[in-house]
Amino acid sequence: MLVWERTLGRRRIIGIHGLANKPPRDEKAAWWQAAICEGLARNRGVPMPEGGLPFTFVYWADLRYPQPLADDSNREPYRPDYGLGPFPSPAGEPDRAEPTLTDRIYRGLSHLQEAAGLTPVDDLILEYRLDDLWGYYADPGFRAAARERLRAALAEAAGDDVLIAAHSMGGLIAYDVLRAAEADGTPLPRCTLITLGSPLALAELKLKLADEHGALLVPAALTAWTNLMDRQDIATVGDDLAEIYAPNAAGVPVRDVPVVNAYRRPDGTENRHKSYGYLRTPEFSQAVAGFLNARP
Repeated sequence: MLVWERTLGRRRIIGIHGLANKPPRDEKAAWWQAAICEGLARNRGVPMPEGGLPFTFVYWADLRYPQPLADDSNREPYRPDYGLGPFPSPAGEPDRAEPTLTDRIYRGLSHLQEAAGLTPVDDLILEYRLDDLWGYYADPGFRAAARERLRAALAEAAGDDVLIAAHSMGGLIAYDVLRAAEADGTPLPRCTLITLGSPLALAELKLKLADEHGALLVPAALTAWTNLMDRQDIATVGDDLAEIYAPNAAGVPVRDVPVVNAYRRPDGTENRHKSYGYLRTPEFSQAVAGFLNARP
């Protein structure tokens, strides 16, 4: 059993969700916290901190969808997994840590797209599989409003140590906000970033990020960046992020960590991209427990 080493008043987890419409904000935020706590309990034996997690949720789905996802149309709710012991990890299944055939094929295509400056493969992925990413670049108003929500959460956390848990497109928003603040001199708290199912290796996104921010680097405000990816998650295809994003001036690199996203829908089918599965992985639990200062 682990216990909390100190009070958590100067530490804050900021979660930011990813693609597609979502349930109402408060429900989605509660499900994220439940998934994080379920992982801590199963993987680390860590009880819920007194007073709950120091957690802020950045919700942007309402900027793109007029109505939140209703219960009867939500095929992928959070439900506790009533198994025993830690959730699965590539530590016990080494094949899951290796790039898939799809991944290897995309890496070759990605390099060709970047060399040509044309991204037809990515255009198809973004428009038909990751539509909100397409909308993020097509709609400047949406893009600015989504960034502002994370900026506001970071401003409210001034003086705290912050862990940003960014799922899917949330990782793109986080990267943009952190690099923009670096460029314009906006003060930021000390930040740890954990990206979950990140699309930041897609060729088209790399080109757009370089156009806006210049060289692809770890943002200056980060004291650590861990990129968790399930190799079966289509959003994570491409080179590992450490091969793309150079360390910042303080020498902080990206650390790529393969995981097993064990989320299953109520009908039993899997979704290797789902946020709750990433939030319950042993690797995420280890990072959160370390950030919040749990000790044996």
